Amino acid sequence: MIAAFLGMRLYSVLGKRTGHEQEPVLPRRDERGPPAPVRLEDGETPSPSVGAPDTSGLVYEPAAEIGLRQLLASDRNFDAGRFMEGAEAAYRMILEAYWKGDRDTLRDLCDDDSYEAFVEAIEARDARGEKLENRLVGIESAKITAVEMDRKEARVTVRYQADISAITRDADGKLIAGSMSDASRTDDLWTFRRAIGSDDPNWLLDEIEAA
Repeated sequence: MIAAFLGMRLYSVLGKRTGHEQEPVLPRRDERGPPAPVRLEDGETPSPSVGAPDTSGLVYEPAAEIGLRQLLASDRNFDAGRFMEGAEAAYRMILEAYWKGDRDTLRDLCDDDSYEAFVEAIEARDARGEKLENRLVGIESAKITAVEMDRKEARVTVRYQADISAITRDADGKLIAGSMSDASRTDDLWTFRRAIGSDDPNWLLDEIEAA
C-alpha cells in the first residue's frame, strides 16, 4: 500500500508538474542566512534558541527544534546547516534522475519503497513512449519542518518550494503538456531517514507528500 501511494504521489508531483550525504559535501551554514543555532560544540548540551525572534535565516522551522535537539543528543556530528545543503543537492539530483530515467542514481538516494515507486512511474512513462524535458529553475525555500526519532532511526522532513519548468512529449516528439516559458511552483514535503549510529552517512528519501 505504501509503495502504491508513493507511486501515485511521485508521478503526480514529478511527472506532471514537474540520501543525500551528511559528509563530506554539506556546509556548516545556510547560505541564505546565519548558521543554525542548534550546532553544538564539544561539552555543550542542547538548549533553546535565544535572541531575536526572526527565524527567516534558519534552516529549520521552530516546530522542528525539539526534534532537532533529540537528534543532536543521539548524533553529535549532525549539523542542520550542513544537512540542508545536502538535502537541496539531493532534491535536484533525485528530480533530474527521475526525469532522465536514471535508475542508478535513484537507487543510491532512495529507500526501497521510494525507489520502486520511481521505477514504476518511469516504466509506465516509457510504456507510453513519453519523454520529459523538465528543468529545475530554482529552489525558493527549503527548511526542516519535522524530526522524528526512535531507537533505531531518525526521520527528517524538509519542505521544498521550487520553480520547475516542465514539458512532456509523446513518442513522435509532439508536445502534449507543459511549457518551458511558464514555470510551475511546487510545494512538497520530502522525508529522509537514516539509521541512528550507522557508519553509513547517507540519508535516503523515504516519502513525498504535498505540503
